[in-house]
Amino acid sequence: MRRALALAERGWGRVSPNPLVGAVVLDVAGEVVGEGWHGGPGSPHAEVMALAAAGPRARGGTVVVTLEPCNHTGRTGPCTQALIDARVARVIAATFDPNPIVDGGGVAALRERGVEVDVGTCGDDARRINGAFERHVTTGRPFVVLKTAATLDGKTAAADGTSKWITSEQAREDAQRLRAWSDAIVVGSRTVLEDDPALTLRAPSLAAARPPMRVVVDTVGRVPAGRRLFDGSAPTLVATTERAADDRVASWRSAGAEVVVLDRDRDDAVSLDALLETLGKRDVQGVLVEGGATLAWSFVRDALLDRVVLYLAPAIAGGTHAAGVVAGDGFSPIETALPLRFTSVRRVGPDLRVEADVQRDR
Repeated sequence: MRRALALAERGWGRVSPNPLVGAVVLDVAGEVVGEGWHGGPGSPHAEVMALAAAGPRARGGTVVVTLEPCNHTGRTGPCTQALIDARVARVIAATFDPNPIVDGGGVAALRERGVEVDVGTCGDDARRINGAFERHVTTGRPFVVLKTAATLDGKTAAADGTSKWITSEQAREDAQRLRAWSDAIVVGSRTVLEDDPALTLRAPSLAAARPPMRVVVDTVGRVPAGRRLFDGSAPTLVATTERAADDRVASWRSAGAEVVVLDRDRDDAVSLDALLETLGKRDVQGVLVEGGATLAWSFVRDALLDRVVLYLAPAIAGGTHAAGVVAGDGFSPIETALPLRFTSVRRVGPDLRVEADVQRDR
């Protein structure tokens, strides 16, 4: 199963709105005779690829797969039928498919035809890599990750506003994988005005990944259409309100961007809840929030975050008024702070990568 999970990640940045899936075929003697992974919508599913590689040696063997085989016809045929036709004896799946049109149906179809099925091996790991897929197919809304970089004292910029670069090249390359995972990268208007980011995938290793949508949250129409986000290298969406001037909205559309006018929240700004609802309807499963601190606070305050990924540089910037990871009014008393659960801490070059999930059961 560990090998199947590694194979699943070969589809990283390419499979959405489908899940990441890997499969390994063992013959009757327990030897690996086929491997497969899903490469994206319309391409063969992992089980089908692995069975094709195994050929007749799959008969009587075992298929180890990271997700319950599908039993319906979409862009491709049902994997359950392919497994039955290959006459495999056993299927070991990491987890059930959360998609309501599959959930349990694939396992039932196989068992009805005499195939032994076990579910649960490495289930937590398999569900984690497909957290965005599960969220979207069960709720219609995306999974939201806040990504940021800071010094050890929590500063995202020096007192003079400089912030390039806080972390190492290795950390920045690792962050590119997060961009590839996402279907949309969200930034606020201040970040666009100050940094003029392109929000594209730069790592050569991610050349096959599809570019994520670039989303600008601009309540009043501050961002001119001449910024790099409007260069046409990736889809761009501007989320605004009726407060934006008509000529600014027209300039965004002339530059090729999609513009959505949304309701306002309690701060008279773009409603992020409405934005996530809008993105979910566009098959956006994973959202990466990259900046800035005010936008981050709005996601935190409204309990819209699911995960935080923080890159910590071995440096102290100081500065009473230097920018931090999250701005806003903050929670008080401290017992009301957003609860997180650390899931991993590891070295990336000289930096630390800290990942934590939001706890929703407290």
